[in-house]
Amino acid sequence: MSTLIESAAFRSEPEARALVARIHALATEPVSLMEVCGTHTVAISRFGLRSLMPDGLKLLSGPGCPVCVTPLAEIDRSIAAARMPDVILTTFGDMMRVPGSESSLEREKADGADVRILYGPLEALEIAAANPDREIVFVGVGFETTSPTIAATVAEAKQRGTPNLSVLPFFKTVPAALDLLASIPTRALDGFICPGHVSTIIGSKAYEPVARERNMPCVVVGFEPLDILAGIVMLLEQVEAVRRGTARASVEVQYRRAVTREGNEAAQRLLADVFEPCDAEWREIGTIAGSGYEFSERYRSFDARERLAIEIPETAAVSGCICGEIMLGLKLPTDCSLFAGRCTPRDPVGPCMVSTEGACAAFYKYDRQVS
Repeated sequence: MSTLIESAAFRSEPEARALVARIHALATEPVSLMEVCGTHTVAISRFGLRSLMPDGLKLLSGPGCPVCVTPLAEIDRSIAAARMPDVILTTFGDMMRVPGSESSLEREKADGADVRILYGPLEALEIAAANPDREIVFVGVGFETTSPTIAATVAEAKQRGTPNLSVLPFFKTVPAALDLLASIPTRALDGFICPGHVSTIIGSKAYEPVARERNMPCVVVGFEPLDILAGIVMLLEQVEAVRRGTARASVEVQYRRAVTREGNEAAQRLLADVFEPCDAEWREIGTIAGSGYEFSERYRSFDARERLAIEIPETAAVSGCICGEIMLGLKLPTDCSLFAGRCTPRDPVGPCMVSTEGACAAFYKYDRQVS
């Protein structure tokens, strides 16, 4: 197995066949595995991996898309900020088309608001320098992969003395969400396919409390087809041992070429300096304790919520959208009555159809027939 896991031929058909055969040999009883990373969601759909699984093995998509878990009120707050005079709202592109209660950032831009798509948060610093008489607001959405880059931008702004840059801190963190998912009594999960990108920052140790306290097998997995298949094998071997009572769940790393137990300690120190943990609301899921970041006292002045008096309308949830149930692994996108009819990537209703990492968008593009 180590040869397969470490192989550089990440799309080798013979090795894929060997891994799939091993999966079928191990999955002799019903088993449900959940990936909690949008990139995994896309890869599983893109490479048709569900079609290779035995009938009793379910691959479920969790809340692994940061755009998808951003609450409607935070979308509305971004839109309200874009409408304010003398504000330049900056954001990553996948936030543009997420519907708010009354509008979207894309619509506001079409109506004349100064909304700019950035490829990286440091671009906001240059915009701030070029527009000293305007407030530059960056929409801070992302998990632990993205938040360090925004923390670095804020730290640089403080060092430069940039007075007109602020951030809407809508950050989310993964481990607390995994703990919630593992504790839902109506959601029978047997193991987590843990995110690769996030884990390069926080390290595999971040999932050890979930494995230990929930007895939930966890494997950090890469994104190529053989990575995912090998990760599933590793999870099934753990699940079998846990079910037999011969071992407790643990955290393993399939993605060893990028992930260590300790993670990126420099990035972790930066996050601890600029932010502090807080409770955060996840769209259609609810508030998860300790699952977000807010600015620490040293950097509180960069919080756009405190700097700008942003009034937002009462949020209006979309009738019929089941994004919450999809992100909890309770339903598939194809179970939604709006899917591929009223809700499409061209005209999305819910956030899971907007982001390229959303489960609905992935199903729409790659495997609409999966049920």
